[in-house]
Formats: sequence, structure tokens, C-alpha cells
Amino acid sequence: MTSNEKPAQDAATEEMRTLDASALKALAHPLRVRILDLLAERGPQTASSLAALIGESSGVTSYHLRALAARDLIREVAGRGTARERWWERPRGRMSFSGPNDEMTPSGRAAAQIVEDEFFRNRHQRLMDHLHRPQSEVPQEWRDAAHHMTTMLDMTAPQLQELAQQIDALIEKAVQRYRGQTGPGVRRVTVRADLFDLPDGRPEGAAARRATETEELS
Repeated sequence: MTSNEKPAQDAATEEMRTLDASALKALAHPLRVRILDLLAERGPQTASSLAALIGESSGVTSYHLRALAARDLIREVAGRGTARERWWERPRGRMSFSGPNDEMTPSGRAAAQIVEDEFFRNRHQRLMDHLHRPQSEVPQEWRDAAHHMTTMLDMTAPQLQELAQQIDALIEKAVQRYRGQTGPGVRRVTVRADLFDLPDGRPEGAAARRATETEELS
């Protein structure tokens, strides 16, 4: 194991946290979802550093940080900071939440909808920022490493589920190998995967004429 690698057993102890209704309601604010994303993306931050990133006052970010901490969505970094300048981090591990569904209460559905909308809006904005970044700001090796692909396939639901499981296993292997890595040349990267069915207006027999269309941007 090099100094840049994290022991596999550390990754194995990380747990998936499923957000309950109270946690979802605490998170159901655009700035709170953004703060949680920034803590995951950039590591520990203070109210002041988050304010500079978001474009709000430190009083506003401090208020939302306390609300997130009250539901254990974030935590104070032990041994760092002062009484006036506290550092906050997102606990390691994955968070999962159900999208709005009919089994939720009206307030629960509204909270889940806000969280889901903001999560995917931030995710899309991150992609747009990457695509619009001037090439002069991106080292050549990172331009070459970036990869975007969209593929259209004809599959059954079980086949799509199997593909999703294979992708999950591949990403989990990378998570266990690389999470926590530090050192020269290391940057935070984002891994995206979206698998879902498309409304199918094709006539009967169209499957015989199906084609796979792939677009790659790099």
C-alpha cells in the first residue's frame, strides 16, 4: 500500500445512509443541497468559505450549516478551527433517498421533490461548467482523460437492471481503491451514470430495424 492508497477495510466500514423523512425535510432547501454538494466536492469548509463559493453571507451559510448538523447530515471537524471559525465536513459514506412517491405524506413528497430537483440541477450545472471551461484552464492530460458517452440500446427491464448492477460493481471497486487518495497529480473527479427507459413510440416490428447510436465527446 502506498501513501496515496486507503486501506480496503476502511472503505468496507463505510455505510449507506438512507435519509428518513425528518432528514429530507432538513435538507429540503436549495442552499442546503448545494452546501452538502460542496462539502462532498471540496472537502471541509467554514461558513465563510462556503459563503464565498455560494455568493451568500456567512450568516446565511452558518444558519444552514447548523440546520444540517442538527440532523447529522454534516459534522464539525474535530480539532480544527476556533469558536468563531468552525470547520464542517460531510461524513464519509453514501447517502440514499427515495424520490417523491405516493406513500409519502404531502409534506414528505414536497421535501423529497426539492431535494431531488436540486440534486440533479446541481449535477447538470457541474457538467455544463466542465463543458464550458476554457481549454487553457484544463491541463492536457485531464482533457484527454475526460470522457462523455451517450448510447441508445434496446433492452428489457431485467437486462437494464443487470447492466446497472455491473456498473455499480465497477464504480464500487474504484471507490474502494481510490477514495481518500492524496498526493501529486490527484484531483477530485465526478463519475456519472444515468440509466432509464425512454418513451417508446416505435411501431410493432421496429426492433428488427433497431440501431445503436453512440456519441462520444472528449
